[in-house]
Order: sequence, then structure tokens, then C-alpha cells
Amino acid sequence: EVQMDSVMGVKGGKCLLTIHFAESSLMLAFIRDANTSQSVIDVFNGLDDVLGPELFDKLFPFILTDNGSEFSNPRAIEYRDSFHGGRSLHRTNIFYCDAGCPYQKGAIEVNHELIRRVLPKGTSFDNLTQKDVTRMMDHINSYKRKKLNDRSPYETFSFHYGEEVLRLLGCTPVAAEDILLKPSLLKK
Repeated sequence: EVQMDSVMGVKGGKCLLTIHFAESSLMLAFIRDANTSQSVIDVFNGLDDVLGPELFDKLFPFILTDNGSEFSNPRAIEYRDSFHGGRSLHRTNIFYCDAGCPYQKGAIEVNHELIRRVLPKGTSFDNLTQKDVTRMMDHINSYKRKKLNDRSPYETFSFHYGEEVLRLLGCTPVAAEDILLKPSLLKK
């Protein structure tokens, strides 16, 4: 199961799109200039380009999200732009939680607490780059979890899909002794 959500910085500023693989607890995060439907579509088109159709389809059979306005164009995420015989090609299925039931995608909400250790509520994301966000996620994805038998999301995802897939997704492991889940991680 893959869950998708947004993490907001300050109102009207940059925000994050988070994509969470519930089985391994691995989470990807992408900085976006604004919380728009097009910015979400652009992330998925970019992932499709990097992974290729076969691997994309394997990783994203379906995606669970809420009915935020940024997720209001499911067709553009569910279908690739490439046409075959005049029809766009199906790549995933989007499902929505029931209104007012964010617990239906509870795994991603729990992982957001780790993001908030580094980027507390009220923090502006406007000075963040994708490189900063990827660095933060590498630390979060390398943090060992009890529910994963004291393995990290990185290790668990690697076991299921391999190191090459993690490399394509831009993920890099961080040694346990180097993990920092505090705002100082991103201080320049």
C-alpha cells in the first residue's frame, strides 16, 4: 500500500508532497512551490520517467490519499501521457479516504511526526531545496523502527525491491550514529 499526503510550511509558501510505502515505512518527499494539483502530477510524471513504466507500475499499484484540492485530478496521476492506439496508458489507481478520516492513512501521518522533528509546525519551507528535503528523508528512512524488527525503512525497502530502486528514487542510507532528527540537520 502506498499513501500520499502533503506537509505544509507557512501558508502560501512551499510545501512537501509525501509518498509513503506502508509495508516498509519508507517515505519520499518532494518540495513543491505551491500546493497545486499540477505540482503533484509533475512529481508522478517525474517518478514515471526515472523508474520507467514497469518499475513504476510495480511500486505504485494503488495510492491512498485524502481529498485535498492538490489531489483533485486523479486521472492525470493514474494515466501516463504516452498514447498507445489513441488511448493513454493506465499506471496506477487513486483511492480516497473517507472525509474526516485521516486515520485511514495513519501510517503516513505517523511518519509526518518525524518530519516535524526536523521542520516543526510554523517553519517556512521557502528556503529548502530538493537536496535538503532528500537529506532529511535519508535520515528519517535510516532511523530504525520497532515495528520493522529494529530495521530501518531503507533496509526493509531494499530487501523487497533492491538497492538499485532506492538509488533511482534518490535514497541514500545514513549510518545510525550519524542520524539527526532535529532542525539543526538543515541549518546551513
